[in-house]
Amino acid sequence: MADTKREIERKYELPVRPEGGDNSRPGGPSPLPDLTKVRSVSAVTARGVTELDAVYHDTPDLRLTADSLTLRRRTGGADEGWHLKFPVGDGVRDEIQAPLSDTLPGELAALVRSRVRGAALTPVVRLRTSRDTSLLVDEAGRTLAEVAVDTVRAERRPAGSGTGTAEWTEIEVELADGGDPALLDAVEKVLRKAGVRPASAKSKLARALAETAPATKGARPGKRAAAASKGAPVTAGDHVLAYLREQADAIVSYDPAVRRDLPDSVHQLRVATRRMRSLFRTYKKVLDRDATRPIGAELKWLAGELGVDRDQEVLAERLTAGIEAHDTTLLLGPVHARLRIWDAAGRTDARTRTLAVLDSARYLRLLDSVAALLADPPLLDGAGRKPAKVLPRAIVKDYDRLAGRVEHALGLAPGEERDLALHDARKAAKRARYAADAAEPALGKSAKRFSKRMKAVQTVLGDHQDSVVARDALRDLAVQAHAAGESAFTWGLLYGEEESRAADRERELPRIWRKSAKRKLRTALAG
Repeated sequence: MADTKREIERKYELPVRPEGGDNSRPGGPSPLPDLTKVRSVSAVTARGVTELDAVYHDTPDLRLTADSLTLRRRTGGADEGWHLKFPVGDGVRDEIQAPLSDTLPGELAALVRSRVRGAALTPVVRLRTSRDTSLLVDEAGRTLAEVAVDTVRAERRPAGSGTGTAEWTEIEVELADGGDPALLDAVEKVLRKAGVRPASAKSKLARALAETAPATKGARPGKRAAAASKGAPVTAGDHVLAYLREQADAIVSYDPAVRRDLPDSVHQLRVATRRMRSLFRTYKKVLDRDATRPIGAELKWLAGELGVDRDQEVLAERLTAGIEAHDTTLLLGPVHARLRIWDAAGRTDARTRTLAVLDSARYLRLLDSVAALLADPPLLDGAGRKPAKVLPRAIVKDYDRLAGRVEHALGLAPGEERDLALHDARKAAKRARYAADAAEPALGKSAKRFSKRMKAVQTVLGDHQDSVVARDALRDLAVQAHAAGESAFTWGLLYGEEESRAADRERELPRIWRKSAKRKLRTALAG
């Protein structure tokens, strides 16, 4: 079973003193300064030297390194085993640890699958480290941070793939669990006064790859081909492709987050699939639909499968909020217990289904197809034109499509047919919004304002649709309660409130729509 640890640390490079200087071996690094000068640090406790031997794994084209992930198998130390690190923020990483084994554990393999796909994971660097560790402790003897002076020897793997070896010494300061990050600032202040500077490389692996890289011209190891594009986006195609690459990166990044069951990860993964599919349809003058249509169909499948998990999450939150809004005198029967049972059953089924989808060959083929399309995009003549000539026209077409759907829905009598029509309008509002989001770098404030107006329409229609779905669930819960001999009063009460909320949204829509339908909005985009 893999364990996760939040790692908050900073890395530094030790300065080299002149040969024969005081308190240093000839040509060697200077010692650590007195860290008891740091406020709240009462003592520095030496823990001795540990020998660590780590082999880092990646694909031949260094896909994990490109996204600042590290995967290693390490022996030595109290935490020997397999370690997979995900970046969280500057100096913050989540380290997922699995027991030592000869082969990569399945749990970790799954977490890198969206990046690796069918490529092989092979050793790329071996790092042998002599780690001299000390603890910074306070007056009560509590550990505040761990300081390690690491003497590192790096070897490129496989042999012949680089220049051979590299050696250096660095300092790592890692905050203790639950510690105050301000301590790291105070430690850094003392280190800087002693001539110690932050490390130029973000990780040992990054430094090892840079210093043992083959002596050839070109991009540095791990750098995406997309990042090597010349200059800022210029054409309509440049802007569309830039947005599509953002969505592709989001899909790949949120895949392991979904597997780890991190908050909002399913939603974000689903949004990225929808945005990519939406752009394929909107900017059909830029990208050949014959090439994007099959991928769009698979993205629709993926979004639908993810929707099972996401819809359950949203629905449970909505029903819980509805219950908690009432005094206990209106909660008749085991309302909380029944909702928990209903939610647990739904979430278990949804999560099992989601993970099966992410592990499927169909999903991996979709990721390969997206990568291949972005590597060699099927551009049409419109892709080479100026953004101001192509992008606004496509956005206005999406707007006109939305207008037709809204006007059709508003012309219907309240009921199931109108509910379906409003749901169709909601999907059209999302498409218009995504189109504007992609064009914002090119069109500026006009696209941003348009997106904001579309979001307002989408929000009203979204709340209406959530109410439709909630009423179906509340009816099912009422039936289950009645069959179990429980009172169905509370479920009926919530049903009535959802019905009233939907009616409020329907009355609100014409006002929100009139604001979005102002003529100046269209003329601004149309230029």
